[in-house]
Amino acid sequence: MTLPLPKPAEHPAADVVIYDGHCRFCTNQVQKLARWDGHGRLAFLSLHDPEVAKRYPQLSYDDLMKQMYVVTAGGTQYAGAAAFRHFTRRLPVLYVLAPLVHIPFSLPMWQWLYRQVAVRRYKIAGKTGEACDGDACKVHLQ
Repeated sequence: MTLPLPKPAEHPAADVVIYDGHCRFCTNQVQKLARWDGHGRLAFLSLHDPEVAKRYPQLSYDDLMKQMYVVTAGGTQYAGAAAFRHFTRRLPVLYVLAPLVHIPFSLPMWQWLYRQVAVRRYKIAGKTGEACDGDACKVHLQ
């Protein structure tokens, strides 16, 4: 069962998670994050939502298609594995993973692993019912 995700307007002081709303893997993961949050620390926007371009013009569509982003209320941006690291400090259920993902000098390895999954995300779990425009998704199905 998919629950409605809180939007930034509902939680203005929350960190905003920008994810691929056309990706089943991504939407399943942000649903988990929303359940684990429970305290309004996170709000969510699909990268396909026009609100993303209005709020975050510095983030290109191509960059957003490559990895998830988190933008804190203070404006700090985290992408990919660094965003997951940020969650291990914000969500108590993920505290147990913090020592592992914060090993000094390990971020490049975590980022490489993150990208391996991200580039294959449509092959792993497929897309939602919303179709891509033309061949827009072809580049992400390598």
